[in-house]
Amino acid sequence: MTPPLGDIAHLGHVELLTPDPDRSLWFFTTILGLTENGRSGDSVHLRTWDDYEHHSLTLTAHPTPGIRRTALRAAGAEALHRRVKEAEAAGFPGRWVEDEPGIGPLYVTSDPDGHELALYWETEWYEAPPELKPGLKNQPQAKPAHGVGVRRLDHVNFLASDVAPNAAFTRDVLGARPTEQIVLDSGRLAAQWLTFTNKSYDIVYTEDWSGSRGRLHHIAFATDTREDILRAADLCLDNGVHIETGPHKHAIQQTFFLYVYEPGGNRVELCNPLTRLILAPDWPLITWTQAERAKGQAWGLKTIESFHTHGTPPVD
Repeated sequence: MTPPLGDIAHLGHVELLTPDPDRSLWFFTTILGLTENGRSGDSVHLRTWDDYEHHSLTLTAHPTPGIRRTALRAAGAEALHRRVKEAEAAGFPGRWVEDEPGIGPLYVTSDPDGHELALYWETEWYEAPPELKPGLKNQPQAKPAHGVGVRRLDHVNFLASDVAPNAAFTRDVLGARPTEQIVLDSGRLAAQWLTFTNKSYDIVYTEDWSGSRGRLHHIAFATDTREDILRAADLCLDNGVHIETGPHKHAIQQTFFLYVYEPGGNRVELCNPLTRLILAPDWPLITWTQAERAKGQAWGLKTIESFHTHGTPPVD
């Protein structure tokens, strides 16, 4: 049975691994407009301007790119312990750590595919230094005067060797609600989009055509407007950042988007989903067929993965 919605408040932050930490830091600060907010060991902690917490993203030096941790903030202390109890009862025991600045105890577990997930409640609310004080008291930090100026970390798209058990874990153990999915002609679940909030999605699982486990498809940052994404495309072009596809509009979830690769090798999406919310408590799960996905994106752009080449449908 799916637990009541509300135990997980939102997607908190992620830790990315990068073999080129200096250039990755340049990309996230100069191009996207994140603010550095401390360092620990080989890691740099960065924040989007509208995040109320200490950091939105941690960059950690590593021989290969990828994602190490995705942290989800619970709706309270009791909610956190309910999810911990549920994870342990479902056979996903974890450990308690206190290894991130500004964040209280984290319960670190993993999904069936091996992606590290951390649940927490206690958090330090960000206090902007004088040079970053906003003009309005109801935002945590002044908007950046450079780069894209992304507003928040929006979602994480995980690659999974088998989508179904990972989506079930996120739904049944963590309490997410699925909103859209891709089902192949064979009946296999190839991708599913899930939300913890009224946003249309927070976490996505996409089938990994290579059969690997624990990999990342992309992380995404939300912008205020579609025009910000067009500006991002120009900034990336001018600064030698590889644009993979877009700007364009996804068919699934209708997000206006741009896919780029940051210098460390991680795919990053810039997206504008701000006006699409799931407000209906009885929202039906929307299923896309293999033939429907083969048509490409909303306005005909071919998707980045080819079903005919890799055996999985193109994904958003």
